[in-house]
Amino acid sequence: MRLTNYSDYALRSLIYLAVKPDPHSLSNISDIADSYHISKSHLTKIIHQLGQLGYIDSVRGKNGGIRLAYAPKDINLGVLIKQIEPDFALVECFAAQLPNTETKPHSTGLPITLIAESAPTPTLGCVISPVCQLKGVFFEALTAFITVLERYTLADIINNEDELATLLFR
Repeated sequence: MRLTNYSDYALRSLIYLAVKPDPHSLSNISDIADSYHISKSHLTKIIHQLGQLGYIDSVRGKNGGIRLAYAPKDINLGVLIKQIEPDFALVECFAAQLPNTETKPHSTGLPITLIAESAPTPTLGCVISPVCQLKGVFFEALTAFITVLERYTLADIINNEDELATLLFR
């Protein structure tokens, strides 16, 4: 499993906002991009989505900026990743809402379904897809990955706040 840079930058942005010296003051995208040496234009899209999802409050205008909308303890990493990661299809027999699919029972709310084992012909190209046991193993692994992330909040990953702030706000 590999998360996209999009998810990585979203998490880094939330860390930045959570550890800044005055959590109520506003930050801007340029400051975050400069701190992490990442693209401002790419980060702008991410910050926009985090705002739409309610993780970030944004204030428009000359003295505008962004800040966390919630306390770090209220931002669950697993929930966030499920909302922003575009694709959990580890293998081609994972898909989002395809014909001839069945939803495996799961508590993670992952946006995937599995190609039905009873499909007469493979829908996505793999000839063994209708009878393959591997997709169940991958689904179990993916579910475990998300379950672990759901045990942590932003507060859990910034418990070394002073060290993070020293590196981010030089």
